[in-house]
Amino acid sequence: MAMTRQYLRGEVLILLSRLEGAAPCRQSADALVPLRRQAEVMPLDALPEVLERALDQAEAWCWCSVGDDAALFQRQCQVAADLYEFGLCSGLLAPTDAAPGDVE
Repeated sequence: MAMTRQYLRGEVLILLSRLEGAAPCRQSADALVPLRRQAEVMPLDALPEVLERALDQAEAWCWCSVGDDAALFQRQCQVAADLYEFGLCSGLLAPTDAAPGDVE
C-alpha cells in the first residue's frame, strides 16, 4: 500500500514537472512551485486539490496560447489531458459532466 501511495505522489510530481515545462514564461512556471511543494509534503488526501489546481492552471495557459503559439498550445493541452487522465484512472479525480454533444 505504501508503494502505491508513493507512486501516486511521484506521478503527480512528474506531471507537474511536465506542466512546468509547458509554461508560457518563467514567471508562470514559478507559480507552480507552491503546488509542487504541496504534492511533496502534504498528506495524500491533498493530491486531488493539487491536480485540480494544476488543471486550472493548464487551462488558463491553453487559453492564452491558443492564438499565439500552436506548438506551446499543443504541449499544454497534452499535459492537461495527461493530468486529467491520471487523475481519473488513479481515482484522485471524478469525471466531469460532459456537455450535450461532447464526444468522449
